[in-house]
Amino acid sequence: MAVPWVLGPLGAVALGTLVLSLLLRWLWDAAVTVTRCWETCRKLRRFPCPPGRGWLLGHTGMGRSTEEGMQQVDELVARCHRGCLWWLLPWVPVLRLFHPDTLRPVLCAPAFIAPKDQLFYGFLKPWLGDGLLLSGGQKWARHRRLLTPAFHPGVLKSYLGVFNRSTHVMHAKWRAAAGAAGAAARLEVLEQLSLLTLDTLQRCIFSHDTHCQEKPSEYIKAILELSTLVVRRQHHLLQHPTWLYRFSSDGRRFARACATVHGFTAAVVQRRRQELQGLGHQAWLESHQGRRMDFIDLLLLAKDEDGNTLSDEDISAEANTFMFEGHDTTASALAWLFYNLARHPHYQARCRQEVQELLKDREVEEIQWEDLSHLPFTTMCIKESLRLHPPVTAVSRRCTQDIALQDGRVIPQGVICLLSIYGTHHNPDIWPDPQVYNPLRFSPENGQGPSPMSFIPFSSGPRGCIGWRFAMAELQVVTALTVTRFCIQLPSRTPPRRRPELVLRAEHGLWLLLQPLVA
Repeated sequence: MAVPWVLGPLGAVALGTLVLSLLLRWLWDAAVTVTRCWETCRKLRRFPCPPGRGWLLGHTGMGRSTEEGMQQVDELVARCHRGCLWWLLPWVPVLRLFHPDTLRPVLCAPAFIAPKDQLFYGFLKPWLGDGLLLSGGQKWARHRRLLTPAFHPGVLKSYLGVFNRSTHVMHAKWRAAAGAAGAAARLEVLEQLSLLTLDTLQRCIFSHDTHCQEKPSEYIKAILELSTLVVRRQHHLLQHPTWLYRFSSDGRRFARACATVHGFTAAVVQRRRQELQGLGHQAWLESHQGRRMDFIDLLLLAKDEDGNTLSDEDISAEANTFMFEGHDTTASALAWLFYNLARHPHYQARCRQEVQELLKDREVEEIQWEDLSHLPFTTMCIKESLRLHPPVTAVSRRCTQDIALQDGRVIPQGVICLLSIYGTHHNPDIWPDPQVYNPLRFSPENGQGPSPMSFIPFSSGPRGCIGWRFAMAELQVVTALTVTRFCIQLPSRTPPRRRPELVLRAEHGLWLLLQPLVA
């Protein structure tokens, strides 16, 4: 009696109608959700599902970032061939794909249909902002168009001098470590090569030289710390919620390091913008004649079809993204390449002979742009190392609509796809004896060679790495000069234990012996 007395008869009817409407809406939403989940599960049942840890945990905690985890991928590939289904708890399905037939529809789908999944990339957002790696939709498409000219071969050609100079600095350090007697220096090469790639990127992006290979740099220290903290956060579930992470000691360190990196990048961009506005477009271009334009210069000049430029915030995000994506990946690729050449001295000797023949009778021992096409065997060794030890072992996508596979199976909308670069590169259906380092796989004499989707160290499709030519050129220059000046050897017969993080590393570091060669 209380409700009618307060609201009156009409009010009671209206309230009852509202409650009934809400209840019906809830029942309808629940029915739609259940139907969608049932349909998703029906589609997923066509993918093999390895044994897990029960219905509640699924495969949670079974994927490890260790040597054993890498071997587990090999076992999955040998058993499932094209892909399999994993469950993170009972409600998060993940499709692990490792064959061109299952990768191709996802990688070649338009970027808005198969965007990158934020579960795996979200921790990078406070650092990198809306750069190409993390942005989506129209913003990503616009930035991709505007950045593509910055990686044109004509632009990359001007960076070869930077690659040569930074490599000279690293080699001088190695010779100093070897001593006057020329003994072999035992070095953890991934750390050394990370400083090399950071050095080259600072020069190519900002035209800034901190001599970071020779003395500490706060900016470089902050970038290295951010990479470490992101990996550590991924491995600690209690640090995943942003509000909790902010109050942790790691969260505070992350914020301070972000402030250092953002402050450096913003200051450079703002100073260049003021110079451009002060001089005017034409006068600014004339002032740059005869000298190399860096990445910031090119982005400041970039305009879309409507004549709009990138904002300072956009340029800073792209510069930070390039620094992040370009240093660890290339350093990892170089470190594992040197390891593979040390394991196979006959291939190393053949590379050395090829480079020495190329540089014969030259006064200056430097690699020029035109030389890169004259290093076929060295390039084959680089590609085979990228196959055997890909710097990035997997990328992820979350499809916004169903994607059909060639065999009739369907990847349901909303499901996370973990595209295993490592698994594809080690798939025996594609690569005979996949654990063997054999550069001749990439020989032109082998016909057409591997299909494009079977060799994807830089990913592929619309969201493939925009800077892959930059990375390949740096790999070729550093490798050619290193094998000419040093004999790379293994310090022991014990193979390193691989550790996939943001890039492929080795537990306790990747140690090699660098023996200077007599000129």
